[in-house]
Amino acid sequence: QVQLVESGGRSVQAGGSLRLSCAQSGRTFSRYAMGWFRQAPGEEREFVTAINWNGASTIYSDSVKGRFTISRDNAKATVYLQMNSLKPEDTAVYYCASKNTYGAVTTSSGFYDYWGQGTQVTVSS
Repeated sequence: QVQLVESGGRSVQAGGSLRLSCAQSGRTFSRYAMGWFRQAPGEEREFVTAINWNGASTIYSDSVKGRFTISRDNAKATVYLQMNSLKPEDTAVYYCASKNTYGAVTTSSGFYDYWGQGTQVTVSS
């Protein structure tokens, strides 16, 4: 049983920074591709960013490219989302997701098998 637990969400002012963490337990973390998704009130869950098993490949949505950075520490079984220059439209519940694969990551939520419970990020103007 894979379990994912997000942390770090809070309220910040526009232009500020925040770092989210997602810790995985239950399986060997280094075998998993990891992704971040977010869901704003009344909207569909959308892709944010993803990273492959060894960090060699990363992908970002156009809305966060240049502002957000995904990284991982396999020794700590943790994936991070560094968010800079935050905007009010970044307000959402942020979810961590994982997939047991050495292959390429995708932007599709259906690709991922395991999900955390989410952490709230609120950006005020």
